Amino acid sequence: MERMVKLGRVSRSGFYRFHDSDAGPDPDMNLRDAIQNIALEWPSYGRPRVTRELRDRGWKVNPKRVYRLMREDNLLCVRKRKFVVTTDSSHTRKVYPNLARDMVLTAINQLWRADITYIRLRDEFVFLAVILDAYSRRVIGWALDRTLQDSLTLAALRMALSRRAVEPGLVHHSDRGSQYASRDYTDLLKANGVEISMSRKGNPWDNAACESFMKTLKYEEVLRNEYRDLADARASIREFLEKVYNQKRLHSALGYMPPARFEANQKDAAARQLSL
Repeated sequence: MERMVKLGRVSRSGFYRFHDSDAGPDPDMNLRDAIQNIALEWPSYGRPRVTRELRDRGWKVNPKRVYRLMREDNLLCVRKRKFVVTTDSSHTRKVYPNLARDMVLTAINQLWRADITYIRLRDEFVFLAVILDAYSRRVIGWALDRTLQDSLTLAALRMALSRRAVEPGLVHHSDRGSQYASRDYTDLLKANGVEISMSRKGNPWDNAACESFMKTLKYEEVLRNEYRDLADARASIREFLEKVYNQKRLHSALGYMPPARFEANQKDAAARQLSL
């Protein structure tokens, strides 16, 4: 039996369900189908996110049942790979103290987090700069290009500034990389009334939330595609950031809501509070 299951590449329970003529129809067939559709759409989702997605789609299920069916049908998350950090902090530009460390966030536009990662194409490496709203995890600015020069991070910052209204006390946090310490970058922040914050020397955990986002991007988008060129990568990553990550992907830290829905709920709650 073990050899037959292995050769057939099916689960033991699936083999018995197929061959047991007296068992009748599988009572979980429709639920299994729904779980498999979610697993195809979101290959990296584990049991908590699959359970929440099922409930959002109208299913009344408990996590143990979902876990059992996922285990029986071999619906496992993809294996994670190590993440490579690309930060050049060996420069003589001015660095700023860490203001983000003690902040308690209560709304959007209080803290923005910025970071850079590399993406491998077929014949070259390109670089992605992003800016997240720390409260909602939403990507508010990004830029993809072949260069690690200041122009990359400036493009992402300009996008964020064009999309968001700067509130008094807004803090921009990044690592101590030369791109974020450049005069053009810091001058643009100051000109818009944004306070500057940087991670402590030798302490990557100060910007862990942004590092976590980069891992999600790699596992759920980059490692699943083979981009032909920069234009192909830019189009695919734009689709993921703007329409998938911001609008659809469930975040456990946001009560299993995507950032856009989380922000909308927060806005509605604030409006109701003002009307009381």
